[in-house]
Amino acid sequence: MRVLVVTAVPAERDAVTRAFEDGPDVRDVPGAEVHRTGGPGGRCVVDVLAGGAGPAAAAAATAFGLAHGPYDLVVSAGIGGGFTPVAPVGSLVVASGIVAADLGAETPEGFVPVTGLGFGRDRFTPPPARVRDVAAATGALTGEILTVSTVTGSAERAAALLAAHPHAAAEAMEGFGVAEAAARTGTPVLELRAISNAVGPRDRSAWRIGEALAALTGAFGKLSPVLEGWTHHDRHRA
Repeated sequence: MRVLVVTAVPAERDAVTRAFEDGPDVRDVPGAEVHRTGGPGGRCVVDVLAGGAGPAAAAAATAFGLAHGPYDLVVSAGIGGGFTPVAPVGSLVVASGIVAADLGAETPEGFVPVTGLGFGRDRFTPPPARVRDVAAATGALTGEILTVSTVTGSAERAAALLAAHPHAAAEAMEGFGVAEAAARTGTPVLELRAISNAVGPRDRSAWRIGEALAALTGAFGKLSPVLEGWTHHDRHRA
């Protein structure tokens, strides 16, 4: 089983690699630095790269990573904001849907997603069986994770996002970009977020980044045997 994990920043990358016993073995590929690690006995190889913030950087980094594959699974991972009360600070969320929440156009009638304009797509649905496996192993909540290019900083914006996406549990900035790149190679994708702050008014004093990074490490530690149990032959299991 070969897994590519894409984070935004090195602190998230290192939180993931700390969960595994082996490595990381650091190697350079065009456009990225890959940290290779994995489970006991080499049954699962996990390559982790910090691709940068935002969907464009994430998509580019994922594409570079996949060019050095093949991989059986791509995971967008890191910390993120949680919609209260569904996903409180300290919780984990695995995406049942990866949604581009602000990809579209503002019109006199309101926001229209790119699909409403007649082209593109605005969501990916990760393999449901994989989502269930991750949730069961880690205790994560399941719900849509919104990809935004501008992090929410007001109660009004949070309310508008929830009105448009009532099944949203969290927001982050990279998942949709990772999913777009993975889709080009037909590779299944997941998104896993540890919640560091509430979506809404920006209050840095309330952020719990250290705790969220520790939760991310813990989640991947619990995922290690799950990843080893998944095989190439059933990677597309629904």
